[in-house]
Amino acid sequence: MHLSIRHETLYRYTQPQAYSIEQLHLVPRSEPQQQVLSWKIAMPGNSAPYVDAYGNHSHMMTLNEPHDNVRIVVEGLVTTTPLRDGRLEAADSLSPLIFTVPTRLTQPTPLLADIAARCLPAAGARVGTAAAMDLAAHIFGAVEYRSGATDVFSTAGDAIVLGAGVCQDHAHIYLACCHARGVPARYVSGYIDPGSTGHAASHAWIDVWVEDADHTGWVSIDVTHNRLMTDAYCRLAIGRDYESAAPVRGMRRGGGEETMRVEAMIVPVQ
Repeated sequence: MHLSIRHETLYRYTQPQAYSIEQLHLVPRSEPQQQVLSWKIAMPGNSAPYVDAYGNHSHMMTLNEPHDNVRIVVEGLVTTTPLRDGRLEAADSLSPLIFTVPTRLTQPTPLLADIAARCLPAAGARVGTAAAMDLAAHIFGAVEYRSGATDVFSTAGDAIVLGAGVCQDHAHIYLACCHARGVPARYVSGYIDPGSTGHAASHAWIDVWVEDADHTGWVSIDVTHNRLMTDAYCRLAIGRDYESAAPVRGMRRGGGEETMRVEAMIVPVQ
């Protein structure tokens, strides 16, 4: 599949800012199942490209002059290939064990630990794809997709009690349950051809480490849609949670109020 992608992030401020810094994960990852055919990124100020600790292609953008808005646009064409049962074949230099450590956003609560105990084998036992999908199905049924129900500071514990959230919350809940059982799992940010789902084209899902009879490694699961990742997805970044894999995340120096508008369009093309 070929995916034509355009993603715009626009910050507006009610008074001029003196300084902005943004960490960007806006270049698709280099992985066997996806290839970038063309890609360009436009942003103000200065930018320094680098590869972060998780192997994500990243930029650090700095704007050191008065400004009342920041506009960042990426667009390009990515070709993707189907996966067998959501399995990722990319060689990974990082031990999966680094993705067993909870973060502030993915700390297991007693309720999350109880869900994990019901859906996953005991700590130390092998987790297969079937059990991993059982957990996704439980979260899918327990947490309604509701835009605006949470924000970027909401934790997995917050969202499970609320019973509502967005893709970020579904991913964090899944990760917290895996952490409760010592199962490696990581956050994924990227894009999805939304089709008729009505969900945002900028998306988040998870990778979980499984041990099946014929495969040991990462399997990618979209908890929000209760399905395995397909060739309708483009992966931007991986990390322990939203904070380490967010497409755009930063700080500013200056007063006033801030608004943010994000528009993402993903269209399959011949």
